[in-house]
Amino acid sequence: MDDAVDHALLAAVSRDGRATLAQLSQAVGLSTSAVQSRLKRLEARGAITGYQAVLDPELVGAPLSAFIEITPLDPAQPDNAPELLEHLTAIEACHSIAGDAAYMLFVRVASPRALEQLVRDIRLAANVSTRTTVVLQTFYERRPVVNP
Repeated sequence: MDDAVDHALLAAVSRDGRATLAQLSQAVGLSTSAVQSRLKRLEARGAITGYQAVLDPELVGAPLSAFIEITPLDPAQPDNAPELLEHLTAIEACHSIAGDAAYMLFVRVASPRALEQLVRDIRLAANVSTRTTVVLQTFYERRPVVNP
């Protein structure tokens, strides 16, 4: 973003997706109608791809988080693990990574037993080996992409 006002607007929305037009207007020093038209333009350009609620994983029944590295068992197999695993809703994110593994998954589940079952499901669905790291505590996540 080369435009300082758009940058400030993106930073404000990134911090609080539920901010009102009046609050955003005050934050960037424009009228509410100007803020609204800039938001629509940023959405149309794809800079803003959506708005979503942030839930407390413990309160919604998924207190256990883990990172799972996956590596194809056969290097010649098609590189389609993301598509093969898409139906597993406990996988919150799938990242292609550099290094020994092909992908890094971030998952949330209800219990160690549920994690064990998910790892089994991942191995069967994508024909991969796995390496799992359980998260003990999260200090911060979902930080704003754009900072002031």
